[in-house]
Amino acid sequence: MITPTILVVDFGSQYVQLIARRVREQHVHSIIVPPTITAEQVREHRTVGIILSGGPSSVYADGAPKLADPRVLEMGLPTLGICYGLQLACQMLGGAVSAASAREFGRTHLTVTREDPLLAHIAPHSVVWMSHGDVVDRISEDFIELARTDNSPFAAVRHRTRPFWGVQFHPEVTHTPCGEQIFRNFLYDICRCEGDWQVGNFTQDIIEGIRERVGPKARVICGLSGGVDSSVAAVLIHKAIGERLTCIFVDNGLLRNRETELVESTFRRHFHIDLRVADAAEAFLQRLDGVTDPQQKRIIIGHEFIDVFRREAEQLPGVEFLAQGTLYPDVIESGHSVGGHAVGIKLHHNVGGLPAELGFKLLEPLRDLFKDEVRRVGEHLGLPEEIVWRHPFPGPGLAVRIIGAVTPRRLDLLRACDDIVLEEIRAAGWYRKIAQGFVVLVPVSTVGVMGDDRTYADQHVAAVRFVESADFMTADWVRIDHDVLANISTRIINEVRGVNRVVYDISTKPPSTIEWE
Repeated sequence: MITPTILVVDFGSQYVQLIARRVREQHVHSIIVPPTITAEQVREHRTVGIILSGGPSSVYADGAPKLADPRVLEMGLPTLGICYGLQLACQMLGGAVSAASAREFGRTHLTVTREDPLLAHIAPHSVVWMSHGDVVDRISEDFIELARTDNSPFAAVRHRTRPFWGVQFHPEVTHTPCGEQIFRNFLYDICRCEGDWQVGNFTQDIIEGIRERVGPKARVICGLSGGVDSSVAAVLIHKAIGERLTCIFVDNGLLRNRETELVESTFRRHFHIDLRVADAAEAFLQRLDGVTDPQQKRIIIGHEFIDVFRREAEQLPGVEFLAQGTLYPDVIESGHSVGGHAVGIKLHHNVGGLPAELGFKLLEPLRDLFKDEVRRVGEHLGLPEEIVWRHPFPGPGLAVRIIGAVTPRRLDLLRACDDIVLEEIRAAGWYRKIAQGFVVLVPVSTVGVMGDDRTYADQHVAAVRFVESADFMTADWVRIDHDVLANISTRIINEVRGVNRVVYDISTKPPSTIEWE
């Protein structure tokens, strides 16, 4: 049975996945599609509504993304345009869009001027999040104004005869407090969704999809890190194809303390999955010797990862697929937007490129999921809590948590700091409250005094980073108890020789990223 679906048309927004996620939070299935989708393709899905995303382009600019098939707006399906999506639809339906006299970025005050199902239960004066440089400055007679801001006269509109609504602001971000209600209004009151898409449904769909794609004979190798993403991917694949899965864990010398032992005990003993451990620490560290550029670190680690996998895979007959725990945020941050117009922020060494170099087809069972959805799948599959709720750990490991050159000594210092941080937040009951916590080692010497001695040479700064986030597309720093920070600082400075200063990172994402490199 085909699931009732909301199609999210991607015009290159960095946050298009947030739109899809907001829909799924309401227990409604959503998929992201490119603007090249045709009316016939829309009919192939059990489409109950369409959302047009934002995007970085101006609708009046040459080469700006358009709906390739205008009939999509003529199918009678409820449609919601967000930011660029609003502007595009208004332009297509007789309105005018131009550069705004004053750009709007950040929180602004919305005034609701007319009652409408889309804005039901929204206060007459609300705070919303804007991020646009263009504005709809004229609508056709077929449109009705629903809300405005000081700089956007048509901050929310609807069409008189077609089931089209549009908003200039971004209801998908948490900075729009009424955004959840707007999505609920659109999904349940306008699209008439029933909210019957549950974790068990899509877990089984993923397993069946893996089984169908891999076929009855092919083998799969999975790059296992021990984190929740690759762990859930491995268990899903194991349920789909059983013993035809082999997991490869690469010890690249850039891991936290006791990482290898944890992975071996969990997957060999608990899940009885075929696990091969490749000890490649020496090779990775040799390749990274003297490298300071973060992107170059990622490239080197990615290439060495390929070489290790190739050697391990050559020992396994019949392998056709390489499985990875790639998530939606990984894909979008690498610029692999469905719409093709997103801006790449950083390089993820597990997104794209690997299959061609390794000679395998790529299997990414989690590619359409967010971190919180992956955790729900993990709980549904019965994974242990210590794996399901482990904080994310970057593929390149500690190499991107050491600013500058990666050396054995700096790795030892960072591991010691990392152990202290994890011990303290677990003891204080903060581990599950923090979405991601870690230490960055900054090779900057600062003056310190220990006993009667002055410390300066060969000292480092330990930067502690704790963030809270539901989706890892946006994140805020954690307002953790000062006593916990004090304990962390005291222990690191007293116990880790080579660190004489501890700082706390209070930057948000955006504009910063969660990791430093």
